[in-house]
Amino acid sequence: MPERLVIIPTYDEKENIREVLSKVFGLTPDFHVLVVDDNSPDGTADMVVAMQQEWPGRLHLLKRAGKLGLGTAYIAGFHWALERGYDFIFEMDADLSHNPNDLVRLYDACAAKGVGMSVGSRYVKGGHVRDWAWHRILVSYCASLYVRAVLWLGVRDTTAGFVCYRRDVLAALPLDQVQFIGYAFQIEMKYRVRLQGFRIVEVPITFVDRLKGRSKMSMSIFHEAFLGVLKMRLRIRKA
Repeated sequence: MPERLVIIPTYDEKENIREVLSKVFGLTPDFHVLVVDDNSPDGTADMVVAMQQEWPGRLHLLKRAGKLGLGTAYIAGFHWALERGYDFIFEMDADLSHNPNDLVRLYDACAAKGVGMSVGSRYVKGGHVRDWAWHRILVSYCASLYVRAVLWLGVRDTTAGFVCYRRDVLAALPLDQVQFIGYAFQIEMKYRVRLQGFRIVEVPITFVDRLKGRSKMSMSIFHEAFLGVLKMRLRIRKA
């Protein structure tokens, strides 16, 4: 069983899925991929099924009944990965905002002694954001400042969704108690990792805005993240 599994949640990503999978499967060392598809109306899951013949034993699909949220997709993927013995588990977007080549750098950082989680970061030295409007960058950066001020995370890119976990880290977390399903999920996972005493390191990446498909960001997701940070500080530390 290879050590490394990349979890990619999908909802209407047929324009991107072949390219992202081709790039991941072209890497050295080898990575497996689990696509968690929320019954995409555009047939993303059907494309993945067809592509399993090209990468037998390396491409896996978990198809769910409907659009149930980013966080629940990752939690389902984490359980799937732990049950099958993977040692390093990754989160990555399907829209090529995350460069698949950076998976190797995240793996190298997380495999270092004492590191439980590595984060692909836009906001450390060497990190960049490309093709975003200035006001979107400002909102994202200020959101990270807000999270750091409330939770004292010690992570600059608190909402980053390009990460690697060591197996024992995920196994130590109460995954079924994770409260948030939108972008607050990314904050909560880092907070829980930190509260468990594991070390987190940030790896500089260049984040690129999607070229194909439609963004899943909404105001309800933003509100969940904003209010969720306060709830995390009040509830999770006491749990």
